[in-house]
Amino acid sequence: MPDPKHEHVIAVVNSNEDTAEMLRSCLEQHGFSAVATVDIHDFKTGQSDLPAFIQQHDPRVIVYDVSLPYDKNWRSLRLLLDTDAMRGRTVVLTTPNKHRLEEFVGPTDALEIVGKPYDLEQIVGAVRKAIGVRP
Repeated sequence: MPDPKHEHVIAVVNSNEDTAEMLRSCLEQHGFSAVATVDIHDFKTGQSDLPAFIQQHDPRVIVYDVSLPYDKNWRSLRLLLDTDAMRGRTVVLTTPNKHRLEEFVGPTDALEIVGKPYDLEQIVGAVRKAIGVRP
């Protein structure tokens, strides 16, 4: 029986190229063979079309980072979630500062990335859970 991790594309949407690469590498090291990345800034400036990126890569799970400015980036995420491209997809939220994010938007299930190995394990676990793969 094939490994379910190999059957799903994971997308990493982040404004920090190093963090996106770290997440891509980590997910691949944990057996997810198809990880696509895109820079949030490219989407906001019109250099890339995020809904088109999502339709092209067809990710089952999207690891989406909400960073400063939290209110503006949260609104961008909310707009994206309302697009047809997002139907049937699970979003794993990340942020560099959960406390500050929640000051603007209220309680979230965002995972905080502050550079500790445990941060990455939480994200891998959330992606596994989203696609129904046991640890």
